[in-house]
Order: sequence, then structure tokens, then C-alpha cells
Amino acid sequence: MSHEKHQKLLAVLHECMAACNHCFDACLQEDDVKMMAPCIRLDRECADMCAYLEGAITRNSPYVKELAAICAKICHDCGVECNKHEHDHCKKCADACFKCEEACKTIA
Repeated sequence: MSHEKHQKLLAVLHECMAACNHCFDACLQEDDVKMMAPCIRLDRECADMCAYLEGAITRNSPYVKELAAICAKICHDCGVECNKHEHDHCKKCADACFKCEEACKTIA
């Protein structure tokens, strides 16, 4: 699987990773950090998985399809959690996660 064929997916993965990292950091600044714990945890999981899949695609890993399926699931779960919160960073993260979920499903 050549990474040149997946430039759009690579861009979406990178965008999602950045949104999750921003949300993670912003959640840590919220007044009730403990209430944000599930969001923070999923932001971390999602950012790490997106970065890992991005690397896997660029190195032509034989596990890209399987990793994309897992990434889609994590993106979905992160998007659902972020949508529970009214913070702008959470809403933007949810949008990026759902976009990434759909992109991952195209190769999973």
C-alpha cells in the first residue's frame, strides 16, 4: 500500500492528531479537570493512534488495514466523548475525530 495513494488520509490523520493534542492540553486547563478525565484520556489515545497509523502508512506496513479499523473505533469514541462537552476545543476535536473515523473506514 503506497503512501502516495493516501495523501488525503495522511492529512486527515495529522489534523485529527493535532486537534486531539490541542483538546488534551486545553482540557488540562479547565477548572474541573477531574470531570474532563475521560476526554483527556481519549484525546491521548486518539492522538497517539493517528500518529501511529500515519507512520504505518508512510512505511508501508502490512497492518495498515487493521490499524485503520482500530483508529476508526478510537476516533469514534473520542468524538462521542468530546461531543459531551460544550468547550470549543472539544467540539472542534469531535469534528476532526468524526472526519478521521470516516477516512479510516475507507481503507479498513
